[in-house]
Amino acid sequence: MTLSRDFLTGLPKAELHVHHVGSASPRIVAELAARHPGSPVPADPAALAEYFTFTDFAKFVEVYLTVVDLISSPDDVRLLTYEIAREMAAQNIRYSELTVTPYTSVIRGIAAEAFCEAIEDARTAAEKELGVTLRWIFDIPGEAGLPAAEETLRIATKIRPDGLVAFGLGGPEIGVPRPQFAPYFDQARAAGLHSVPHAGETTGPETIWDALRVLKAERIGHGTSAMQDPELVAYLAEHRIPLEVSPTSNLATQAVRSYAEHPLPAMVEAGLVVTINSDDPPMFGTDLTNEYAVATELLDLDESGAAELARTAVRVSFADQPVKDKLLAEIDAYVS
Repeated sequence: MTLSRDFLTGLPKAELHVHHVGSASPRIVAELAARHPGSPVPADPAALAEYFTFTDFAKFVEVYLTVVDLISSPDDVRLLTYEIAREMAAQNIRYSELTVTPYTSVIRGIAAEAFCEAIEDARTAAEKELGVTLRWIFDIPGEAGLPAAEETLRIATKIRPDGLVAFGLGGPEIGVPRPQFAPYFDQARAAGLHSVPHAGETTGPETIWDALRVLKAERIGHGTSAMQDPELVAYLAEHRIPLEVSPTSNLATQAVRSYAEHPLPAMVEAGLVVTINSDDPPMFGTDLTNEYAVATELLDLDESGAAELARTAVRVSFADQPVKDKLLAEIDAYVS
């Protein structure tokens, strides 16, 4: 069934797997590029669509890091964060757990304290002025290894901005084994943070097992390869471990060859808990509304089915119960 974009845009939504820098739209990137002439990133929004064209995951990471280079001051961080919330508000995304990678900014010269102050200032303003509630997942950029893990843990536990709810692990999976990060996840969990590593996007089910067994994952970022292992599917279903699914991202990074081959319908049929997300939306030419359109078509859902997808994201989020209750009531009111 094809649902109207107007209905899906208006549907109150929560997003649980979306990256901070990866949410920089052509409008935002152009503004940042104009602030920092000399960058390889074009300042013309029209030229950015071509710039954001990827042949594989490695090329995506390369382009992503050139955008990271544009964020060189706390003012840049604040601008990026607030403007992301503005674009979320336009899609009626009411709550989002934004995956933030402080390490990549800190090693570029932004003090960790100033970085955290900037995102918190934007978070507070976004909630008050735009009606968007933001929370943070601080993730380790896996390709940067244990020094990045050490610093990310330090920022998460010693500075710990008010909006921080979880600890993650992103970046390439190939050549970046999950078990080496176990001590850092142990300490983050001991400090009361939730565990939400990426796993099984560009690698097989064993990476997801590592995330579950070693990093004690409470949700899995992507989990695209889960359906290859019946034992893993049974475990995820029994323990109700949610998967953060991002269909267009999976195509853009070549993790899946086509929507027709995407495992989302098989995941749902197997009884897995799935949430729909956009990952790095402008870089993949998408947004959360479009991902809902893709998902509802793949799953042949009507309006009530789309609303249930939205409710699932709220229920498995790390929002406080009053925030969940308010958003669930908004969804019910919208579809009734």
